[in-house]
Amino acid sequence: MGQPTIDIFSDPICPWCMIGKRRLDRALGEMRQATPGLAPSIHWRVFQLNPTMPADGMDRSAYLAAKFGGAERAGEVYREIRREGLAEGITFAFDRIRRTPNTLKAHALIGLAHGEGGSSEMAERLFQAYFLEGLDIGQAAVLEGLAAEVGLAMQSVASCLADDGVSDGLRAEDAAARARSISGVPFFVIDGRYSLSGAVAPEVLMRAMELALAAQAAP
Repeated sequence: MGQPTIDIFSDPICPWCMIGKRRLDRALGEMRQATPGLAPSIHWRVFQLNPTMPADGMDRSAYLAAKFGGAERAGEVYREIRREGLAEGITFAFDRIRRTPNTLKAHALIGLAHGEGGSSEMAERLFQAYFLEGLDIGQAAVLEGLAAEVGLAMQSVASCLADDGVSDGLRAEDAAARARSISGVPFFVIDGRYSLSGAVAPEVLMRAMELALAAQAAP
């Protein structure tokens, strides 16, 4: 049986990306019940919501004022996100967040984890750390602790976070995503054939994977 490839353009500080991951998890769980051998290759791709964010991030209230025009408008936006999150078992704790980070080093960890088969686990832990615990995932010490929790080799983590070449490569990936006209995340690409924008329903993801598998099997 062929296996689909799933590219996920995402940012660890995007709440819709966390919702989208949970919906993908549900889609894969349902498909595996019918097709036990299903083992898609999942690739987390770089997209930064705030590519010009200072390296040390910025105060959360200042960020919300700049992005939404103030706390009131931000509250309206986040109320919808809270509702959608609860439906996926996510209790967003936006009030715990004190800083909006630069996510380049968080992306670096996801890329490092991919080489050890744990990129989805690393992405999930980053989502939880930021949205449920309010941790500053732009700080190296925080990232090192999270990486240790998912079992990454600490020497590799330290080298990865300090490597300017890694950061340059991630910026290039981000620019390449924008060159493909990707302007928001999550953005899913199934087998390079089917593109899905947003935290789409599990049924939509399942249908795209079914079509991809059918295309693989076609003579």
